[in-house]
Amino acid sequence: MPYPEEAEGFQIDSPDTWTTFHKRYFPLKPFGDYDVDIKIEACGICGSDVHTITGGWGKQHFPLCVGHEIIGKAIRVGPKVTLIKEGERVGVGAQVYSCGECKQCKNDNETYCQYNLIDTYGSKWPDTGIVSQGGYASHIRVHEHWVFPIPESLPTNIAAPMLCAGITVFSPLVRNGCGPGKKVGIVGLGGLGHFGVMFAKALGAETWAISRSRAKEEDAKKLGADGYIATGEEGWEKPHLCSFDLIVNCANSSKNFDLAKYISMMDVHGRWISVGLPEEEGQVIKAQNLIKNGVLIGATHLGSRREMLRMLQLAADKGLRSWVEEVQIGEEGLKEAVQRMKKGDVHYRFTLTGYDKVFGN
Repeated sequence: MPYPEEAEGFQIDSPDTWTTFHKRYFPLKPFGDYDVDIKIEACGICGSDVHTITGGWGKQHFPLCVGHEIIGKAIRVGPKVTLIKEGERVGVGAQVYSCGECKQCKNDNETYCQYNLIDTYGSKWPDTGIVSQGGYASHIRVHEHWVFPIPESLPTNIAAPMLCAGITVFSPLVRNGCGPGKKVGIVGLGGLGHFGVMFAKALGAETWAISRSRAKEEDAKKLGADGYIATGEEGWEKPHLCSFDLIVNCANSSKNFDLAKYISMMDVHGRWISVGLPEEEGQVIKAQNLIKNGVLIGATHLGSRREMLRMLQLAADKGLRSWVEEVQIGEEGLKEAVQRMKKGDVHYRFTLTGYDKVFGN
């Protein structure tokens, strides 16, 4: 019983078999007045997908089809939908629903909804018991608020990774004052960090890439970085003491991470914002290390619809391009890709393509 009652996709059954993908049908939630049905054409592979299927982020609702950097065509819209037109090329990120009524939802903070937040995959829809399934699949059904028109000039494979990785760094940049006259650092030049450098520079800030070695220095320059700091070098922090207005930490590991040295580079009341989510416990924060410059430490979660649309338009206007490698969707392609993601062997994102070959029309 395929679409519109079911989608077909690639599911993982448990963390013990995290590289074994099974192509099968699974139910879609009941179609609502504000829903949009999307025939998926491409999907980025996010580090979150790997953390989820390996069990690194804890217990999940298996079997599970992951993927939350989705691009496709809107093929059906509910009778009360006003934000999306049938036939549009659209995107979906890591969230597909919130209550829409709470203080957070009404103030462009819908990713912080405390009442009815549904992730793109792995959440249970209320009253149905149906588990949300992601973008390694033929179709997805999403409330219109979480469906975003894709600017015409952004290629599909380029736009897909922006829908999670891109917005994850764009939101903290704009919320924390990134712009002309500001000195901004991006820690970790990977799937998140390469977007951080691009967007910080595009927003007009003096942009520094911060990595363990000099191996990625040329990449950082190509992405637009004004400067580069290698934390494996002696005294790396000293030329920058009390100078950064904002540092966004995109690192996927906290091993051998000397937080005190990083935050010593922050200006008075500068902001250290973490968006990477390592599986280990993370850094120890000592109040003594915060006193010298009154640094503010925080984190963010995704970004609002308003920020998503602004980010996509900025990328279109400035000609920004994700650094992606295309992967043919299928059991073997997915197996190889998630294994490479686990090892960090990607430069800097994967986008799944070839959906028509696997799922047809």
